[in-house]
Amino acid sequence: MLKEIDTDIWVVDAPFKYFGLSVGTRMTVIRLNNRLAVISPIQLDDGTSQQLNKLGTVNHIIAPNVYHYLFAADFKALYPKATFWATSALKAKKPKLPIDRIIDSDTDNFLSNLQCILFDGLKTIDFNGFNLLNELVFFHPKSRTLILTDTAFNFDDSYPFVTQFVARVIGTYKQLSPSLLEKVASTEKAKIQQAVQKILAWDFDRVIMAHGSIIESQGKQTFKAGYESFLGQTLP
Repeated sequence: MLKEIDTDIWVVDAPFKYFGLSVGTRMTVIRLNNRLAVISPIQLDDGTSQQLNKLGTVNHIIAPNVYHYLFAADFKALYPKATFWATSALKAKKPKLPIDRIIDSDTDNFLSNLQCILFDGLKTIDFNGFNLLNELVFFHPKSRTLILTDTAFNFDDSYPFVTQFVARVIGTYKQLSPSLLEKVASTEKAKIQQAVQKILAWDFDRVIMAHGSIIESQGKQTFKAGYESFLGQTLP
């Protein structure tokens, strides 16, 4: 069910396992002049669908990286007039997805009152080895909220003990940071630093991520600290 985070921004949490770990997943919904943008779609149930329809019209369905697309096509089938946005890497990976528009470069104003950049250089490890994440990171100025998907995680005591234990090992327990897996896989640190500095130019305080607990305040400082540790250097 939808949870209101601030004016014109909601999230929906859902169970999800990765490598057998319960990490959960989260969809973010932003209302832009009575039109809804859905970031990282989850499997939709009737109750959530009814709530969305009361908020406005779903006009934008966004698969923010090469992994968070599993339910985007279902959303597109349910809301066929909505624009399905994705990155070029996802289009190449899944050419049969009903993608309408590609975002593959930085833009100051992705949609009205919603900004984004393409986070370049970050790789992760999956069952097929090292893969570029190719993630879109969003900023909602009205609520001063940064919206991430897999560029950082923040697990705490609300997650199962095994997830907490693994999070401690890979460096994502009670701190907003990429995991040790990303650190091992990513070699283009200069590109990552450039993306992080662009993000830090935004005036955000809250951070929503797809996996982990939302950071309600001091999100910029927390994000900066996590990436300073990841990059092994102090950021301006």
